[in-house]
Amino acid sequence: MNRIQKVTGRVLRLEQVRSMGVIGDPGCEGLGAYPMKVYAGALEETARDAITLIAGDLVPAGTAHYYQLICELTETLAQNPVYSLRGNHDTGAYAEYFGQKNYALLADGFTVVVLDNANRTFEAAGLELLSEVLAREDVRQAVIAFHIPVPNHFIQNSVSDEEAARLREAYRPWRSKVKYLLCGHVHSRFVDEVDGIPLLCTGGGGAMIEDVSDEIRACDVEHHVIHFFMAGNELHYRFSDLPEDCYRCERSDTILNQKLQDTVQGELMAHFKYLMFADRAERRGFAQIANLFRALAASEYYHAKNFYAILDQPKPFRSSAETFVPGELFEYEHLYPMLAAYAHAHAFPLAEQAYTAAARAEKEHAALLKQAADVDRFSEGTLYVCPICGHLMTGDPPPDRCPICGGPARQFETYATP
Repeated sequence: MNRIQKVTGRVLRLEQVRSMGVIGDPGCEGLGAYPMKVYAGALEETARDAITLIAGDLVPAGTAHYYQLICELTETLAQNPVYSLRGNHDTGAYAEYFGQKNYALLADGFTVVVLDNANRTFEAAGLELLSEVLAREDVRQAVIAFHIPVPNHFIQNSVSDEEAARLREAYRPWRSKVKYLLCGHVHSRFVDEVDGIPLLCTGGGGAMIEDVSDEIRACDVEHHVIHFFMAGNELHYRFSDLPEDCYRCERSDTILNQKLQDTVQGELMAHFKYLMFADRAERRGFAQIANLFRALAASEYYHAKNFYAILDQPKPFRSSAETFVPGELFEYEHLYPMLAAYAHAHAFPLAEQAYTAAARAEKEHAALLKQAADVDRFSEGTLYVCPICGHLMTGDPPPDRCPICGGPARQFETYATP
């Protein structure tokens, strides 16, 4: 059974469909492991509903390559029929994979009219369809779905007032039938009222959540989906937040889990080795070689990040910082002193010195992480790291020399809050 529905007709009757899950903007920032992990979790969540609608921006660019990737992923993970509407990133070959850009779904008790405004204008054919569908006697409550918001009280990233007026004119004679306006595009979420109709905006299905205004901050919004559902004869909705650990399937395979861990370690080791070689090349005056190996190191880091995203089991953000404290405590209280003692007993002075210095640094890490556990009150603005031994320092100005290894302050790497 194909999960992705390539829409070939203007009006489709869906029997025994009384609910719909909506996913906004899964792929516009790229189809890497983290956004696709969120998208996978979103598909799992909307499997609770009879159908899923993706509110645009399935892909970063409208080429066959990206459409093929998102279609293969969706076919593997989706558990119900998936419909879509076109976003501003969904250009090019969109119709070859998803069919009509303007269409209506007549479900059991509600209707969804999908309109294309990916180019910031509503197509005449779509507005004609909207009027035609709303005029039907069997249509009593409708959701008008499009990608780019109409003008609202929260953001300016919307279609023009003129386009909004064209939309209003199309539904005006049957305005009482319009239950909700639905859009994506904004990598956040909000609920507003436009022309007396609730406007639901959702862009939390994969793209990184962004600050969009003083009222709508990224720290206050989670990735999410919307559920529309019939309760009696009325259509209702609710937002459902996705936990950061929203997709767990692949790491549950024992063999794959271990291979993923091995792969992360291998990629990080390559990242480290390339950075070390870049430093050697820089010291010898080979700037272009150093630049190449720093770029290679960055590439390996992002490879590791993608593989680790599949393994990662993060806690909710505001309680995450403190989860790193036990590891730091174990290292400086037990592991590194034990290894330093072993190195001392066997006359390995370099290893002894490295473990002793690292233990002192890890103690500072643990103290800072304990402070950072209260994310809203953490106030350390400028941090310094010694590139010789890795010691992390606070305070402004920093000491003239690293208290661990004596490295000069002029070499310290500075991490300042913008």
